[in-house]
Amino acid sequence: MGGKAAPPPMTRRQIFRVSGARLMQYAMAKPAHAFLALALAVMVTLFASCSSSRSDRIVVASKNFTESFILGELIAQQIEAHTDLKVERRFYLAGTYICHQGILAGRIDVYPEYTGTALTAILKQKPEGSGEQVYAKVKQEYESRFGITLTPAFGLNDTFAMEIRGEDARRLNLKTLSQAAVHAPQWRAGFGYEFMERPDGYRGLAAAYGLHFAAPPRIMDLGLLARALKDHQIDIAAGNATDGLIPTLDLFVLQDDRHYFPPYEAVPVVRGATLERHPEVASALAQLAGKISDQEMQQLNYAVDGQHRDVKQVVHEFSQKKGLLLNQNPRPSSDQK
Repeated sequence: MGGKAAPPPMTRRQIFRVSGARLMQYAMAKPAHAFLALALAVMVTLFASCSSSRSDRIVVASKNFTESFILGELIAQQIEAHTDLKVERRFYLAGTYICHQGILAGRIDVYPEYTGTALTAILKQKPEGSGEQVYAKVKQEYESRFGITLTPAFGLNDTFAMEIRGEDARRLNLKTLSQAAVHAPQWRAGFGYEFMERPDGYRGLAAAYGLHFAAPPRIMDLGLLARALKDHQIDIAAGNATDGLIPTLDLFVLQDDRHYFPPYEAVPVVRGATLERHPEVASALAQLAGKISDQEMQQLNYAVDGQHRDVKQVVHEFSQKKGLLLNQNPRPSSDQK
């Protein structure tokens, strides 16, 4: 094919040294990677002010959706409550790959991840195994390959949820994805960008269930999918099982009857160097083990998405209820707005 040759893939070191102009050139030369390149540009901007010398400061990050934001805030408040360290919050980063590159480069110390996501999107392994097997495999591979580790899981399993409107589920008597596949040719699908690209996402799901939709799936921001489904802009969406708006908007989660999706246990991912420097962080995060059930996570998500409450206050109240913070008030933090 003619035209200019595409630039070579960028290393992690280059990612954090490259200019915004270089990233835009990369996006133009490789259109398939345009979204990633633009996301990287955002990340470079966010991390540009990070000092490499922050021995008394822990950087907590999150992905760009409500549940990750909540779990990131929970991690931050837990560290603040049980250590003397300052916490810098860097929330709403673009997604899995951005957070992973950030922690590898030492710009992030800890962020909430999901074991199934780590297994498939980062380690590129088949989506299979029990919750315990997936956790152990991810932990071992992360430690040996990346020098990062997992602390004990929060307790919730936030698997992908293929959602349709409750009225459609009742009218068509649908309970499973296999049953829904018959109606898919008349439906419009809406998915997040990451779900379209990752190995445990759309392509594998479509192959497992023989899904064919009326048109190519619409790629939408994760925060817009549930409302778009309710408003009949789309007919099926890939959400999260702990989405707080599922009952509120009368959505129905189709059963994954062919067990396509692996376990997605939420876990803190932490740099090994951070734990060596501050072992008290491991002790603080260990107290979060098993503290959040699926139902509790759905309630927390609803408090933020449905009731539009402040995340810090929602997390503080939950932590007090669980006996994690004693009687402390939220400590002022060094957030980046």
